Amino acid sequence: MSLHYGTPSSYTSDYGVLASYAAARERGQQNVPHGSFHDNLAEGAAADDGRNGDEIDDPPMPRPRFPTPYRAIPATVPSTLPPGMKDAIAHERTPLLIPRIDEEGDCDANANADAERGRWLEEMRILFRYTLPVLGTHLLEYSLVIASVISIGHLSTTALAASTLGSMTASVTGFSIVQGLASTLDTMLPSAWTSDNPRLVGLWAQRMTVVTAVSLIPIYVIWFNAEAILLLLRQDLEVARLAAVYLRYVSIGLPAYAFNGISRRYFQSQGLFSVPTQIILVIAPINAFLNYFLVWGPRPFALGFIGAPLASAISMNLVSIASIAYGTFFVPRTAWHPICRKSFQSLTVLVQLGLAGVGQTASEWWSWELVGLAASLISPEALATQSVLLVSASTTYQAPFALSVATSVRIGNLLGEKNAARAALSSKASLLLTLIFSGISSAVFLIFRKTWGHLFNDDSAVVTLVASILPVVALFQVFDGLSAVTGGILRARGKQFTGALLNLSAYYVIGIPFGIWLAFKRDAGLHGLWYGLTVSLVYSAVAGVYLALTTDWAKEVRKVEERLEESGKIADGEAGNH
Repeated sequence: MSLHYGTPSSYTSDYGVLASYAAARERGQQNVPHGSFHDNLAEGAAADDGRNGDEIDDPPMPRPRFPTPYRAIPATVPSTLPPGMKDAIAHERTPLLIPRIDEEGDCDANANADAERGRWLEEMRILFRYTLPVLGTHLLEYSLVIASVISIGHLSTTALAASTLGSMTASVTGFSIVQGLASTLDTMLPSAWTSDNPRLVGLWAQRMTVVTAVSLIPIYVIWFNAEAILLLLRQDLEVARLAAVYLRYVSIGLPAYAFNGISRRYFQSQGLFSVPTQIILVIAPINAFLNYFLVWGPRPFALGFIGAPLASAISMNLVSIASIAYGTFFVPRTAWHPICRKSFQSLTVLVQLGLAGVGQTASEWWSWELVGLAASLISPEALATQSVLLVSASTTYQAPFALSVATSVRIGNLLGEKNAARAALSSKASLLLTLIFSGISSAVFLIFRKTWGHLFNDDSAVVTLVASILPVVALFQVFDGLSAVTGGILRARGKQFTGALLNLSAYYVIGIPFGIWLAFKRDAGLHGLWYGLTVSLVYSAVAGVYLALTTDWAKEVRKVEERLEESGKIADGEAGNH
């Protein structure tokens, strides 16, 4: 069931959004600090439109296609508004419809005024509802990788090694970069959707498409010269050759992979969390069939090794096609902005946040590859054990990571609604919810630690080593979950640079050096590497929780208002030109 336009709301947000619409014309332009993040937007608006910064066009007329949950604005704002908004009156310039939908937990403001426990439960229920489809999407996307590994794994050991090396190279040099850039939209889109100009969602998505397209050029240069690079890194000749072949065929799907990261956030910012899940639910079985058909199918369709990366590339493109079709025919175009010259301007903001997002996202991806390399230097049993533990931890990580995405969207929507109090509550509720998720996965690891290794391998040495490290992994879950969710909160606030500094210092200054010292200098082996990883996550989680709990959410609302005001001038100027 699709959650169409399931944009979050709360007991005070209805009147707060309405009042901000009506009062916007009386407030006039707010002062924006020079040299700030918002100056880039202001300068872009002035350069593009040739107007004085004080000019504000009438808001664009709403599109004719709107879903039924949209609400009309009353002629007079109710008296339940905060004191500063009680004089706000709707007039001829006030939009008639706003992009908002009831949550299941919505209820009367007065009835909930003192129900703190009820608000906590309501917020956790909203976050949980948002998390489930995101989790489903990530798990189904993970199945695309699993299908490729299974299909190649039965060809030969060399083929499996080459696909692993190729996949690792693709992640480090390509996919992590793309995901880091796209994470900028976690800041821009949710607050834009609940603002008085939801078309900014489409405009920022178009701009990110331009930025990402340019970033693909150096990635392609690396991928098409991968064999020479891997040989310089002293990889086996045949493995390096096949890994380069793998990358060339996967590259067919690279633009689609980048577009999918943007389109997913485009839908999620509007509350359409189930749309990517529905799409991947259709594509996943097609991908499994293609992997069999192109690798093991009848001649002349069986292509062997190249069939698996080709199947992955085709599947990525199918997801993109399905996303475009869904957005064109099944979703009201309230968030869409016409493609125009504005789509190619004011890109510096996205580049700055995107580079910080790459530091936040890619640093964590790269750290795991570095730990895997260190494990390979200990012993074959340690490497096999590391593979078991990595797959296990990666699987359980999907829940807090999905929650972090849901939290980022939820808080962004609330900031766009100018609801600082509810944003603060949502951040706290997300921390509590991730502790519940992490507690469940930790309990599973502890209860089944002696038999867990048998799920992956029957080597007694590996099973024993897995059982001895799983208690550390169980503790690791708690701080890994907290770190993931606080990262989502930082993205909602536009603090990707802070998240990047946390991850870089946690992994590369503290955790990994400490783990390597324990593993090789103190003879702690693989245990030492996981002790180091756990220490890095303790540091990152504690710092992240502190930043979340001490956030001035009223200030965050003001920052969003300034950003949206300047962004609105750009979009409104384009509307006037049309």
